[in-house]
Amino acid sequence: MRITLAKTAGFCFGVDRAVNMAYDLASKNVPAATLGELIHNNSVTSELESKGVRMIENPSQSQEGETVIIRAHGVSRQVYDELEKAGANICDATCPFVKKIHDIVAENSSDEVPVFIAGDPNHPEVMGIRGHSNGDAYVFNSADELEGFLLKNRFLCEKGIIAVSQTTFSQKEWKKCKEKIKIYCTNPKIFDTICSATRKRQDEAAELSKQNDMMIVIGGRHSSNTVKLKAVCSENCETHLVERADELRTIDFSQIAEIGVTAGASTPSAIIKEVLLEMSEIVNETTNMQVEEVPSEAAVITDDMDFSEALEASLSSMSTDQKVKGVVMGITPTEIQVDIGRKHAGYVPMDEYSADPNANAAKELKIGDEIDLIIMKTNDAEGTVMLSKRRFDAQNAWTEIIAAEEDGRILEGTVAEVVKGGVRVVSNGVRVFVPASHATERRDENLEDLLKTTVKFRIIEVNKQRRRAVGSIRSVLKDAKKEASEAFWAQAAEGQQYTGTVKSMTTYGAFVDIGGVDGMVHISEMSWKRIKNPAEIFEIGQEVVVYIKSLDAEKKKISLGYRKDEDNPWEILKKNYPEGSVVEAEVVGMTTFGAFARIIPGIDGLIHISQIADRHISKPQDVLKVGETVTCKITAIDYDKKRVSLSIRALIEPAEEAAEEAVEEVAAVEEAPAEEAAE
Repeated sequence: MRITLAKTAGFCFGVDRAVNMAYDLASKNVPAATLGELIHNNSVTSELESKGVRMIENPSQSQEGETVIIRAHGVSRQVYDELEKAGANICDATCPFVKKIHDIVAENSSDEVPVFIAGDPNHPEVMGIRGHSNGDAYVFNSADELEGFLLKNRFLCEKGIIAVSQTTFSQKEWKKCKEKIKIYCTNPKIFDTICSATRKRQDEAAELSKQNDMMIVIGGRHSSNTVKLKAVCSENCETHLVERADELRTIDFSQIAEIGVTAGASTPSAIIKEVLLEMSEIVNETTNMQVEEVPSEAAVITDDMDFSEALEASLSSMSTDQKVKGVVMGITPTEIQVDIGRKHAGYVPMDEYSADPNANAAKELKIGDEIDLIIMKTNDAEGTVMLSKRRFDAQNAWTEIIAAEEDGRILEGTVAEVVKGGVRVVSNGVRVFVPASHATERRDENLEDLLKTTVKFRIIEVNKQRRRAVGSIRSVLKDAKKEASEAFWAQAAEGQQYTGTVKSMTTYGAFVDIGGVDGMVHISEMSWKRIKNPAEIFEIGQEVVVYIKSLDAEKKKISLGYRKDEDNPWEILKKNYPEGSVVEAEVVGMTTFGAFARIIPGIDGLIHISQIADRHISKPQDVLKVGETVTCKITAIDYDKKRVSLSIRALIEPAEEAAEEAVEEVAAVEEAPAEEAAE
């Protein structure tokens, strides 16, 4: 027979913390009392009572000078107020995960924003959560119960509700609840508040129950998380919940080959040990079979070593990977010295401080700071415990990655490297692979441009066994573009001006992003002069000021203009070069009937062959050549047909007439004295 003990069996962080705080007060002979049962375990409660830590039901029962321990489940704000009025010293052992829910509810609820809580309405934790709401709070224990409530109270669905869950609520049921909330409620805020330790414990129990013929769940029958563990395991195999070792005698193990064992968060290791020892004896008595080795990461009990030794080794391994809080006592170049509230001296090697190579513990921490850690190794001989903050951060980040896949939340990270087929993004120390098809908005974009940039992404796939995650940057960009598009079309009108970015070009125009929406600038709208290719004016990535010429909201098409009216050469001509003006123009072309000369960029005028010279010529080339600058007169302008007539001859003829008049005047002056002399 094989017996496999779950790696996560036993005290969770919150319960362990609360029990240690109670024992610490008892060891210092401080008069203390727990407000309600500290944990759902009679042996622990009895032992604390024997050490002088009594149990009270309400704040009024506290005695003067007594320290009241608030259990891991937490309490309402009213209870805190009552304890303060009673003059009690408060030792707050509320689990940090529960405390976080209190903060969420207090910060987000109001008279207009009710709180929906998934959990047991009579459970102390749920009662405490309700006591932090600033408005109405509703509790439901299943997705079906929630749906029935929402159907009867449609008015609540239109409010901006917030939803949380008891830390030990069933993950499977919570997922169903979230789907119901999203279906019925408008703009709900959903917070995933199932404790990561609970989630891990349930996941492992479910996996273990699939691999074994029977599951034994150890813990109190009134413990919420223990009851949930039994429910999870019962879906896959025969499951029994026991509080004490002697209850195993009522179970038939004769036809069972493989047994899995797990325990609730309130179950001490001593009771787990007692149950396993009793189970081994029963198996040997009834089947005469030896316990075989289990090739698993869970606790292993083998037949080639003393059973009690194997069990001790298994139980001692439970202390690793445990989350604790440490108070910084000192910082050296090689390690951080911390107090974790145990007899062992704790230390964090510098390479276990952070996944960020630029992190500096000496600058970021100070004596007295509290940090979250994971126990890596305990050395009883030296009395030391090696811890890791880096691994704690990674575990928390991985938990967030898993949750993000479920609820579709947007994460943020830095693109660390470009690899074959995509990029790797680091988010809180966790590496997420983003395929090339999900890395950019368009497939033709260069992945190298993403390197070292901060990006937002969603988790689209998670492999929990291999601890690998796949993300999508494109889905976030797509959603952002959709939101921007909706906002744009809600207020867009012709004539509006935008600063946009040139995204792509074709032979006939350029596409410009004007804030989540692309519009096209036709090649004819780029310049007042004729161009052959948009690249003569624009380049990819260039910021340009454009305006809406026309739009089709139904087809979602936008035509943009780039050239400005004040740059229109015909307007410049009208302003600066009226008819009769004399201009210097460059000959730019020849025809059989005349020559074209450029007055200003964008406007060419025609010098008819009859206006080139004061004599008859057979072709323009007899007098002019391309590139030559000539002085001519603007004789006519047709703004409708965009035509300008020029004349060189008009300037020649007046000059000749003036010369002839001058000659006649000189001759007249010369003749006058002769006539006078003759007289």
